[in-house]
Amino acid sequence: MIQAIGDLLPAAVAVALSPIPIIAVVLVLGAPRARTAGPAFASGWIVGLVTVSVIVVLVLGGSDDPESDAATGVNWLKVAIGVLFCLMAAQQWRKRPKDGRSLEAPKWMATVDAVTPLRAAVLGVALSAANPKNLALTLAAGASIAEAGLDRAGTAVAVAAYVVLGSATVAGAVLAYLVDAERSARPLAAIKQFMSDNNAVIMMVVLLLLGAKLLGDGLSGLWG
Repeated sequence: MIQAIGDLLPAAVAVALSPIPIIAVVLVLGAPRARTAGPAFASGWIVGLVTVSVIVVLVLGGSDDPESDAATGVNWLKVAIGVLFCLMAAQQWRKRPKDGRSLEAPKWMATVDAVTPLRAAVLGVALSAANPKNLALTLAAGASIAEAGLDRAGTAVAVAAYVVLGSATVAGAVLAYLVDAERSARPLAAIKQFMSDNNAVIMMVVLLLLGAKLLGDGLSGLWG
């Protein structure tokens, strides 16, 4: 189990450091209905991660046997995701802001300050389960868990570890706001600004490192 958690740790950290969800949750916490919309967003985020993780683990069951077709499929999946992440890292580098200009925010962010709890929950699910980067990261984590060949209890613990780690920033921001909204406002705003200013660079580094790891793991499993 420890090895499985270690294998999924890079993907979980990458999900936690994804700038767009962090910016989104800070915007939600600045909305008039923050005390209900914030927890709704965090709940939606967690539900999305749990749902995709469980589906991947169930679909890839049996991949713990290195000679099985399922194991070969997992290794090819890792290679594909690794190549995809390297390409995405290059794209992030090309579209980084130049000459001190700020990266243009997605249009949907302009409406977050008026979001209802229901819409906040839907947004949380979308950013964790439907966002291409996070979906690929969760696929990689789920593949690692399936490959470990854990029993049901071990699998549940590994999935829980991934969800907890991947939700640390989003859930942590909501918790900080609920504990002391006034004191947390300035650090949350500073984090939002930092993530906005360095979005492309952060994601480029994360995607490149994780892409190289997944590509190496997949190729090693196929021809090691």
